[in-house]
Amino acid sequence: MSSSLPETSTGLSLDELRFVCQTVRKSIVNLIADAGAGHTGGSLSLVEILVGLYFGVMRVRPKEPRWEERDRFLLSKGHATPCYYATLAQRGYFHEDLLREFDAVDSALQGHPCMLRTPGVDFSTGSLGQGLSASIGMALGRDAKGLSFHVYCVLGDGEIQEGQVWEAAMYAGKKRIRGLVAVVDYNKVQLAGKVDEQLDLEPLASKWEAFGWQVLECDGHDIAEVVDSLFDAKERSEEGPVVLIAHTVKGKGVSFMEGRYEWHAKAPSEEERVLALAEIDECEAQRG
Repeated sequence: MSSSLPETSTGLSLDELRFVCQTVRKSIVNLIADAGAGHTGGSLSLVEILVGLYFGVMRVRPKEPRWEERDRFLLSKGHATPCYYATLAQRGYFHEDLLREFDAVDSALQGHPCMLRTPGVDFSTGSLGQGLSASIGMALGRDAKGLSFHVYCVLGDGEIQEGQVWEAAMYAGKKRIRGLVAVVDYNKVQLAGKVDEQLDLEPLASKWEAFGWQVLECDGHDIAEVVDSLFDAKERSEEGPVVLIAHTVKGKGVSFMEGRYEWHAKAPSEEERVLALAEIDECEAQRG
């Protein structure tokens, strides 16, 4: 890793990125509590990854969401929309007041991403295991049209137990698909328990390497390390596909949620909301 943060796409400093992460984390808790539904644990584990992408590395124009040369992003673990929407709101794709309508009937912010409803969403996801295949298609379409954007795909660790993920990985590795970066949110907890107790993924890095991918790993909650790793992945992807295995914690930032599968898809009560927000603020105050 480099000793200093690379120049981010937004020009934000490390402290400013940390503040964005804190804001996104609080938004996740609030919008799920307001809706009474949503995937809490896997959204909180994803915060630094999405902030690192949207505020650090990706070339996007929030006021021009269909700009042809924008970098493409696919949330293959499509249930983690609370983090996705909170990040898009902070990046300026829509006003954060819209977050109050999360998962409501006819809302622009459905429980899973919809490219027809939500500004900034490049692909509709929700059926696990399909995002990497679509990402490859975007990369092939880009090359056919002579464009130069990069494609980023975030996968869940439980999700990559799906066979289609490895079919796509095999194809991308064999064909040396360039400009393609996959990020695994490796929080090691899935819907009903720990990943290694359900269907162990290890040795995970070796598996990706065997399929022809370049592999990087990082602390998925160290925003400086995440951004640095994403820039490294972007550069290396010119030679072929790269996967960044981000080691994260399910429910990160809220002690009574961390590492617990029970918080995979559980909404906090009003009392739990207050406790969670206080912990997130306290953590940031201690850092400062």
